[in-house]
Formats: sequence, structure tokens, C-alpha cells
Amino acid sequence: MPSARSVPSTSAEIVDRVVHAILAGRLKPGTRLGEVQLGELFGVSRTRVREALMRLEARGIVQVSARRGWFVFEPSPDDARDAFAARRAVEIGLLHCSRNVDAPALEQLRAHIRREQAAIEAGDVGARSFLLGDFHVCMAQALGNRALADILRDLTARTVLTAMLYQSQHDAAESCADHARIVAALEAGDIREAVRLMDEHIGDVEAALGVRTDADPLSSLREALAPMPASTAAPVDAPLTGHAHGTRGRATDRSTRVAKPSNH
Repeated sequence: MPSARSVPSTSAEIVDRVVHAILAGRLKPGTRLGEVQLGELFGVSRTRVREALMRLEARGIVQVSARRGWFVFEPSPDDARDAFAARRAVEIGLLHCSRNVDAPALEQLRAHIRREQAAIEAGDVGARSFLLGDFHVCMAQALGNRALADILRDLTARTVLTAMLYQSQHDAAESCADHARIVAALEAGDIREAVRLMDEHIGDVEAALGVRTDADPLSSLREALAPMPASTAAPVDAPLTGHAHGTRGRATDRSTRVAKPSNH
């Protein structure tokens, strides 16, 4: 991860800084990325900042509104499903194409897992988030496919944004253990098992997200404004309890008519 004190001087470096910040969980979905503020922060022109933001938009990590400016991508449920499906296709395809994984590649992956474990044990949430996502990029690099590593970096950034937006319950230690099992299968030369483990791992991470799968955009409002059950709602002409004009009567009546918000 780049140093917090280093200052990007090119649009490519600004792009890398933004992607790394997302992978570390420091940039949330919907965060506004103002051209002026970024220019001041990095000491570069708005033109250079705009170049970086346009690159990020092309990669599906930033979105732009003509009136509101640039924002970190906010995945919809459909976007989330598409990103996980793409990751599954890329990573499983990459493993299927692997034959003999050499010793330096295996050591590179094992070293990455050791860093994951150290970050988890130290409670370093930013490093942990970055390393767990970056494992998949590291795997593509170790297997010798830089093009797929670049694609996986962007797909992983999108799934990290999804996890932040939909409150993933997938445990970091569990992810790290999954990674270790995948590398062990590669070391044993069991590509079929590595594929099975990777498919299971991606599926578990996706399943841990609280993404609503209904297609009704008004579902939450529809549920909140649904008629009260007859046994709960008081009749319109029901007499007030307590004193006819006292506050106890009004409070009791109101408590029977207003539904409590539910937690989703």
C-alpha cells in the first residue's frame, strides 16, 4: 500500500491511490471526489485529476453526474451479482488454465497469506481489508497473467464496495483460511480441488452480503405503509382510554395506531 505521505504526480498514480483506498475500506460507496479538493490534496491541476477520474469511470470504480460531480461507485444489487459472477468466471478460468505452479509463485502466495494473518492478529482493519482483496490479484500475478490481475483488481474493488454497502458478515479469518486452502491445493497440484475451493470461497463471500434480491424498487416503502393487522389497529371510532381529554389517553391511542419501524 502506498505511504500516506507520498504525493501522486501522475493521473495513473492518483488512480492507484483511489483503488488502494477502496480496497482498504477507507473510501466508502458514494463518497464525493471533488476535482478542486483532489487537486489541492495532491498538488496537481484539475486537468490531471479529471484524467484520473475519467480512467476510474471507465474501469467502473467511479461514476459521474452532470450536476453533482464525481462519486465512488455505489453498486446496486444487480451490479453486485454481476461483479461476483465476473470474478467467479475470471478466477476459476485462471485456475483451470494453470498446470504446474512453480515454487516461487507458491512462496509469493504463502507470503501474502502470512501478511493477511499478521494484519488480522494486529487488528489492522485497513491492511486486513486490502490484503484479503489483493490476494486474488496476487494469485493472478503469481500464475503469470498480468492482464487478468488488472481485471481482478477492478472487480475486487467493486466487490469490496459491495461489502461495505451491504454490510458483509464474512469473517476475515475465514477468508484467510480459504486462501490458505486454495494455495495448499495448488501446491499439491490438485487444480480441480483449487477450483472447487475458489468457487466455494467466492460463493461464501457473496452469500454473506445483505443484498436484497427483490426487483420491486418500492418494496421497503410498500412494507412500511402496509395496512395494520385488524387485531393491532384500533377502530377509528374507538373511545379513548383514561381521561377524555388527558394526555394519557392520547398517548395510548397513538401507540396503538403507529407501527414501529422494523430493522432490516
